Amino acid sequence: MQGNAACAEGALAAGCRFFGGYPITPSTEIAEAMARKLPKAGGVFISMEDELASIAAVIGAAWTGVRAMTATSGPGFSLMMENIGYAAMTETPCVIVNIQRGGP
Repeated sequence: MQGNAACAEGALAAGCRFFGGYPITPSTEIAEAMARKLPKAGGVFISMEDELASIAAVIGAAWTGVRAMTATSGPGFSLMMENIGYAAMTETPCVIVNIQRGGP
């Protein structure tokens, strides 16, 4: 099993029922797995228009009491910073998977 598949399986086993994500290499495989499996587990998958919207959706889902996550890579994580700070200030529980790209 590859790491991205293991991440998706672990999230589902831990009770994640919401995934809001924007496809960015190399984390796209997590979104693909969650898109296939999350609805079967009674969860919601939303493909968002960008990284900022992804983390905003995750925060909103977490406010309803749902275990929520997103996955991204370094550039996407940087774009999420404003809302990551907001989630931290409001003590909103959420999971952000940051998959590192190879190279310089």
